[in-house]
Amino acid sequence: MTDVTTAPLSRAAYLRSAAVAMGGGLIKAFNANKTSWVGLGGFLIVVLLAVLAPAIAPYDPLDQNILYRLKPPSAEHWLGTDFYGRDTLSRILWGARISLAIGLIAIGSAMVIGTLIGMVAGYYGGRTDIIVMQVMDVLLAFPSLILGLIVVAMLGPSIANLVIAIALTAVPPFARIARAPTIAVKNREFIEAGRALGYSDLRLMFGHILPNIAPEILVMGSLWLATAIRVEASLAFIGLGVSPPTATWGGMIREGFENILDSFWLALFPSVAILVVVFALNLLGDGLRDAIDPRLRGEE
Repeated sequence: MTDVTTAPLSRAAYLRSAAVAMGGGLIKAFNANKTSWVGLGGFLIVVLLAVLAPAIAPYDPLDQNILYRLKPPSAEHWLGTDFYGRDTLSRILWGARISLAIGLIAIGSAMVIGTLIGMVAGYYGGRTDIIVMQVMDVLLAFPSLILGLIVVAMLGPSIANLVIAIALTAVPPFARIARAPTIAVKNREFIEAGRALGYSDLRLMFGHILPNIAPEILVMGSLWLATAIRVEASLAFIGLGVSPPTATWGGMIREGFENILDSFWLALFPSVAILVVVFALNLLGDGLRDAIDPRLRGEE
């Protein structure tokens, strides 16, 4: 049996070995599910295109040329132009920056807040658990789009308010996904050993419980990032997104819908962009889920 008093001395080595083991398990899971590589590659390509948008966009997304309004795809404008003569490809590339930034910031914030709430509720239990989870259940009673619509309608359309609205809709699922494994882990032998050594609750939660529940939270994060992008596009489509003329995928679909019969490409191409990102994130989530599947780990 390993002497628990030597655990603090080998903490760094333990974390390194755990990271290596997790990375190896992730690669094995991705190799077993080849579509996961497709999802990861597709998402990274979209992120790269968004980051490089200022350098690779053929035109300024805000430049208007009334002489080229509603032009179909051509050699000069690969994805055509909109009602104001703006290049659709350039606007899609710049719109990716807005959509991804809102999604990543919102889900990152929800992941931190929701995980903290779920860990506190699961670790302390009792009345704390009951009150906290009842509040989360109230928020879960509202569909994501409806709750986001309420928040943005109250606060007004802006990037900051969109982040707040989307994060608020995502906090309850993260709280629930963090609470259940916290309850299971807090009664394990190594947690009891930590209590016997006098470790504080914060050290037990963040140093010992959090690393054990992190994989499930990351899987939820990849799936909810896709949901966040859809919600942002939906709010923009109904006029509660980022104000024009800033390019966003949802706003472009809304503008294209007004000319859907004559210029279908205006709504089609940003819709395809959303489809590609959501599909890639779902495939990526499948790979991450397989990586933490106990049956897969049992085969090692």
